[in-house]
Amino acid sequence: MSVDNYNPLGAWTLFQRETRRFLRVKMQTVVTPALTAIMYLLVFRYAMGERQVPGLDVPYFDFLIPGLVMMAMLQNAFANTSSSLIASKVMNVHVFLLMSPISAMEVTLAFLAAAVVRALIVAVVLLLVLIPFADVHLVHVWMILLYGICGSIIMGGFGMMAGMWAKRFDDMATITNFIIMPLTFLSGVFYSVHQLPAFWQQVNRANPFFYLIDGFRYGFLGTGDTDPGQAAAIVIAAAAAVTIACWWLWRQGWKMKE
Repeated sequence: MSVDNYNPLGAWTLFQRETRRFLRVKMQTVVTPALTAIMYLLVFRYAMGERQVPGLDVPYFDFLIPGLVMMAMLQNAFANTSSSLIASKVMNVHVFLLMSPISAMEVTLAFLAAAVVRALIVAVVLLLVLIPFADVHLVHVWMILLYGICGSIIMGGFGMMAGMWAKRFDDMATITNFIIMPLTFLSGVFYSVHQLPAFWQQVNRANPFFYLIDGFRYGFLGTGDTDPGQAAAIVIAAAAAVTIACWWLWRQGWKMKE
């Protein structure tokens, strides 16, 4: 079990392990999200043409790109921590990490930092691939970084908790397919909330991922369905709360000793 003494070298080593783990399978972790985004763009490009997004007065193509990038970041941040932990549990090697002389906070920060790195790499690759297809602006860089990093921390933390909870790959697939995928797809990536009937607008606003994607998009376009500046403090607080929750659960060894 993790101890209270700090071990920066051990934390750095764990971070390097988690980073190199996803870099060794770049076709799956980096190239595949880029190809998926390109296919979405091709489909919606020909389906929507040169239409403007109702209520926002921006080209649909420009509206779509930030949403696709943020969706890929959130999904990859979740996948990085969850896949690492469930694979360790299935192979029964997670006990070595529990017994290592690394504090619970260092383990948490190493996992979350690796998730953020993976999300940022995916975002950069996607933007490099997608920018030639649209007129992409960086209106508020600080907002892009804030929502991108905080969103990755939040999803990396959820992935860490899911990895601790799951006992087999089927459990993880259930969370991914029935919770993470629907919430990210139905979060305003492909549409503006103003296009929905009043009832479904309220339902959409209950989706926490909606605010992450809308804030990230606002950083590119300078417009969105909400005022993400007002939600910045909530996003930061949510990232801190998820980090603390992961630290506490790991410190207790929640679901890791069964």
